[in-house]
Formats: sequence, C-alpha cells, structure tokens
Amino acid sequence: MDEGIVASYKREITVSTSTTLQVCCKTYVHIDYSLTVEVPSEYSVELLGRAFLMETNQMEPSFRVAVSVEPIIGKYSCSLQVFLGDVKVWNSGHYSHFYTSDKCALELTKDGDLRLKGSNDRVGWRTGTSGQGVERLEILKTGNLVLVDALNRIKWQSFNFPTDVMLWGQRLNVATRLTSFPTNSTAFYSFEIQHSKIALYLSSGKWNYSYWEFQPTKSRNITFIELGSKGLEIFNDKYKKIAQISSFGTQFQPLRFLALGNKTGNMGLYFYSPEKRSFEAAFQALNTTCDLPLACRPYGICTLSNACSCIRLLTAKKGAGSDCNGGFSEGFCDKGQPEMLELSGVSSVLRTAPKRVNDGTSSRECFTYGLVSGVKQVERGTGLTFMVKVPNGTQVSHGKSNVKKWVLVMVGVIDGLIILLVIGGLGYCLVQRRRRRRRNMLASDNNNT
Repeated sequence: MDEGIVASYKREITVSTSTTLQVCCKTYVHIDYSLTVEVPSEYSVELLGRAFLMETNQMEPSFRVAVSVEPIIGKYSCSLQVFLGDVKVWNSGHYSHFYTSDKCALELTKDGDLRLKGSNDRVGWRTGTSGQGVERLEILKTGNLVLVDALNRIKWQSFNFPTDVMLWGQRLNVATRLTSFPTNSTAFYSFEIQHSKIALYLSSGKWNYSYWEFQPTKSRNITFIELGSKGLEIFNDKYKKIAQISSFGTQFQPLRFLALGNKTGNMGLYFYSPEKRSFEAAFQALNTTCDLPLACRPYGICTLSNACSCIRLLTAKKGAGSDCNGGFSEGFCDKGQPEMLELSGVSSVLRTAPKRVNDGTSSRECFTYGLVSGVKQVERGTGLTFMVKVPNGTQVSHGKSNVKKWVLVMVGVIDGLIILLVIGGLGYCLVQRRRRRRRNMLASDNNNT
C-alpha cells in the first residue's frame, strides 16, 4: 500500500494507471472528496487502471469499491465499481459507458452529489443527490453502495440499480430485471421477475424469447424475490414465501450472489469455497451446452454430442461463408421471395407464444421466430417440424454436415423405396394372375376329358 496515498486520503488523490492501488480500508468517504485516475494518451488493450477507495471490514472475500479505467473498443471507459473478492458485482457503466481521455475523476461534492468526470470536467455519470443532505458515501456489509445523510438515512443506493448480479439480502421487485451483454453481439440476456414467473430471456432488436422459466405452484402471484443463504426465495404481496429455488452442495457455506453470465446467458447461484479460494456454483438454471440460447452461431445446430454443426448453404455471388450464415445476411427476406427449408430432427430452446394455424386438415400449434438461434438436435419421433427461411434459389453445398442435403437424400431414398414397392407389388399381382389362369385351364381340360 502506498503510504503517500493513505496520507492524502481525506482530500484529493491522483493515481497513475500503471498499477492497481488500494486506498486504505475505510468503509466510507465524506463530502468534498475526490480521486483521479490518470488516462494514458496511447491506447492499450492490456491496460487496466483501478484505484480502490473503500473496503468492508470483514473476512475474505470482502467488498471493495474502485474507480476504474478500462479499454473498450479503442476507447477508455471510466466507471465506479463494486467487487466481492475479484468478482465485479456492480458497475456504474453497465448500461452506458462513459468514455474519457486524460483523466477519470470521482468526486463527492460539498452539496452531496456523487459524480464521475472526464476531460474538461465533463460529467459522465452522477447520482443526482445535490441538496439532499448527503454527508458520506458508504459500502455496507451487504455490498450495497449508499449515500447517507447525518441521520444515516439512505438517499441513494446501488441496490436500486441492479446490473447482472444480485447480492445476498438484495430484493428485486416484480418488473425489474438483471441484464447481461455478450461480447461482439447485438443480442442481450435478461433475468426478469414477472407476476406469474421468473424467466431468462434472449433479446435481439424487436425479438424477445425466453429460454428458461420457473413458476410457483398453484399459479400464485409474485411480488418480489430475495437471495437467502440457502436459495432464491420468492414472495407474494403479503411478504409470505411461496416458493424457493434451492442450492445444492452448500452445507456449510451461505450463498453470496446470483449472476447472469454474459458469455452463456446462464443464471447461477454462487457460494465462496475457502478451500479453493474461489466462488463455486451451487445451482445453475441450464446444465447442458445445447440448452444455452447462443451455444452456436446463427444458423448453427447444437448436436447431441454438444458440438456445433451448420446449415451450410451457397449463394451465387458470395459462396459459403466460414460462419453458419453461409454468406448471406439476415435481411434477405426483403430482397425477393424466400424459400422454406425443412430440417429434420431439430428443435429450438427459445420459447414464444404459440399460434394456432389451420392447415386444411387440422389445427396445429406453431411457434414463429425472428431468429435462427438456439437450434439443437433432438431424438427423432418427436412429431416436430422445424422450418427455416433461406434466400430463394440458394444452392446446397457438399459438406457432410449439410442438413438440407441430408433431408433431400432421405426423401429421395424413401421415394425410391415406395416406387420399388409399387413395382414389386404390380409384378407379384401379374404373376399370381397368370398362375390362376393356368390352373383354370388345366381344370377345364380335365372336366372335358
């Protein structure tokens, strides 16, 4: 620990991004306080500037608060973050990055407003608590970052602005959600609390599909949820627990947080293992790779061996691409009449409202999707038909994993068998007819004799 930084802790601190520094073990800072992290002039993907300014007085792992400078897509992002051990559990820039150059400054003003400022004192994030009597910024033992007045009344708290993590003791009311953003994707995941269920969703543009759901028995309505030591507890409007998602393997260690993964979209409940000195999952909503919504790329199929296969297609101009899109964009439906490709032995992990369709003989339930994602191989004989829209005139490649070719070959084999059976049946009938005529002629000759 840098003794010079500790000595100047109560007023203004400036640190370099060359190292990660911790500023004392206080659990609070008073008004008229500022901390600045310098931002280098040259961009580096390996740079991580972080200054820890507060820490809870508890056994490992403890909560820590940091001002952070991170490289994101050619720019530097400035944010205020909360960590539990090495796990980021809250981030002021979760939904909207504040990009800056030259500096990243945290300031708790004399009138009680907490701000992040960049070059030319431009304010990129604030709590909006000016004039509310704020006296200090605190980190509580629960990990809740709060601004309080002289009577310890909370004027602002991070628990009211959930990101992708829910901490022990934190309450989420109905209509709130956690969100997580996969890297290099326009889609995002969300964990949502609704009156009838809690669910995981994949959203992309105007499309929104659930891929995991939990409903209390007897159709009881949900008012809020809370993470307890042994599981995720679900309550009604009378504060009565109506259901619980229990954890496993945590006989002596309490749960610490619920997290929505930004890579997989899986939801898990986590406890701290002192032996391994790391967080372990006590529960996961999805336990197999193929149940994840983005286990494979668009137009990919997750096979029974948990590997990815592609619907390989060819276009006249671009040819087959290296990804599963086969060289065409998802906007092809606006460029001429598309055609339907029927896939055999596949289904989707995505759920949507069923639509009753009359095909002339019976009414069937159909699910309509705007995304060709979450497709997985299933055992045959399910009675499901999965059809995908592809560009009109798309040719089939000669790869072994070509589903359309396989389907067409199977249809050809079946048609051939049917033709052979018909021809064989006709031949059998002709032979039997000739034998019958011959027997009749012999019988007639015997009678005449």
